Amino acid sequence: MTGSTPRLAVIINCFNYAEYVERAIRSVLAQGRDDCELIVVDDGSTDASWDVIGRTGVTAHRTENGGQRRACIFGLDRTTAPFVLFLDADDELAPGALDVIIPRLDPSVAKLQFCLSRIDRDGNRLGSAVPEPDQIRMTSDLSERVRRTGVYVSPPTSGNVFRRDLCELLRDADYDDAVDGIIVLAAPFFGEVVSLPQELGLYRVHDRNISGVGRAIDGARIEQHMQRFRNLIGHLNRVMPAGSARPQLDAEQTFFYLEKKSVLASIDRRMDRFRQLPMLIRVISGDYFSAKRKLALSLFHILIAFLPVGISRRLIEFRYRSEQRTPIALAKALIGNGSDVRPRSL
Repeated sequence: MTGSTPRLAVIINCFNYAEYVERAIRSVLAQGRDDCELIVVDDGSTDASWDVIGRTGVTAHRTENGGQRRACIFGLDRTTAPFVLFLDADDELAPGALDVIIPRLDPSVAKLQFCLSRIDRDGNRLGSAVPEPDQIRMTSDLSERVRRTGVYVSPPTSGNVFRRDLCELLRDADYDDAVDGIIVLAAPFFGEVVSLPQELGLYRVHDRNISGVGRAIDGARIEQHMQRFRNLIGHLNRVMPAGSARPQLDAEQTFFYLEKKSVLASIDRRMDRFRQLPMLIRVISGDYFSAKRKLALSLFHILIAFLPVGISRRLIEFRYRSEQRTPIALAKALIGNGSDVRPRSL
């Protein structure tokens, strides 16, 4: 795809996405950029993905199945581009996306992020973008936001472009199979984070998303997220740029960790769901959320702590399963069908 030294590499990693991967590939080819390099890695697919990739005529690589992170590192080793976009095989770039993205890349940029249009399995639009444009514009002092909350507004994997040196952190992230962990969290500490409000990609929501969007809420998965977050913060503390006077981050004092703990306790009533609630509310009341967001988050966590477990679970699923976030879905979450108000085994 490139006839000159590439400024950007788009790496598509695919595992059993035969029904989507061709659309992902062609969405990159259609950009028509000579300064962009396309690298496709099939991560040992057992469906027809490799045959579908072959039909596109692009140079592709096939590896033994090792997970998303390993496949992306394999692709990274096959490019010298200074910036990398990891495009999930079930997502797509919007027409003209790279014409907007590439001119904004320079050595001071650690990460460029943009909004994604949410679509369903068949490509139909699903409500608002992720993140919403007003949310992605809130980029002041992101490193301090990470320190206090453990998170900042960031799109799914396909909505990010990373500077190459940041991608190198993936090599030591053996605790994580995903690619959008340490490099997302570390970006504000390594340079500028450029946020574009335009919808420059398509994010497909279905029950096989690596991010877990669309899946049912599960206690064991929440515990895995909490352990992963502790590992991420430990990794970030180890790689903090030299000369940083900032103290080490404490994973268990952040909003992200406390919120996951609140959700877990609300669906597993063997835990004390009230113990960490005051601390969580104090963190929410800090300077890093809007007044509307503070009210919504506080109300949500108070409700799931006090309501019967069946209703609490439905409220949690309403919040985290974004394709169902409509007024009708909220009413159903609160009312239900009357059959699961009593606690259910997990």
